[in-house]
Amino acid sequence: MTETLPLTGERTAPGIWHENYWFARHDAAYRWITAELPIGTGRFLDAGCGEGYGAELLRLAGASSVTGLDYEDTTLRHVRRVYPQVNVARGNLVRTPFADSAFATITSLQTIEHLWEQPRFVAECARILEPTGTLILSTPNRLTFPSGNWYHTRELTAAEFAELLEPHFVITQALGLHHGDRLTSWEAQHGSCVDAQLAAEHDQWDDTLAALVRSTSYADFEIRPGDLDESLDLILVARPKR
Repeated sequence: MTETLPLTGERTAPGIWHENYWFARHDAAYRWITAELPIGTGRFLDAGCGEGYGAELLRLAGASSVTGLDYEDTTLRHVRRVYPQVNVARGNLVRTPFADSAFATITSLQTIEHLWEQPRFVAECARILEPTGTLILSTPNRLTFPSGNWYHTRELTAAEFAELLEPHFVITQALGLHHGDRLTSWEAQHGSCVDAQLAAEHDQWDDTLAALVRSTSYADFEIRPGDLDESLDLILVARPKR
């Protein structure tokens, strides 16, 4: 059994069957990064690393140095224990403890929507990223994401997300995460799998929904350009303006 942090609604984690859809949706973005972007020898930062599985995936993909940054001590103790080869640092995402140009790549997935000072975070990423570095951010699409997550201070559309990066970054790829064929086929017969999960506690799900959630993996999602307003999550890849 994978050791996980307690569920609070703020983040997802592996190894919890009724969270598997949300975990797989997060996992898909990290898997896309490791498959589609060059994992070089420079330093990686996973800003807002949470449970730590994403930082570990980056390390396993060949990154020579991966640092997970988070603010909560309990979270960082968990990362140290479960993923001991990931470096950890405690700090505020809008005022990190790192020097200028400290990292070749910064990832921050499903984090910016939790921040009160989103422009300051983007500016801080620009400061600590190398002039030739790469920034990868993801966030739920406000146009399609269910409302009511009180951990989210501001959700974004594709246009708002791009506008937030524009003062400091040049966007090189704008992508959306979508359900793949298997989830799309299930929904054609049963309706929205997200709505179904939110409509009742997991111990009240019918067998069809429970089986779908248990079996969902990162391979059940597609990440591609186009149709951004219809996407589930938004992913931007960018380089600093220098």
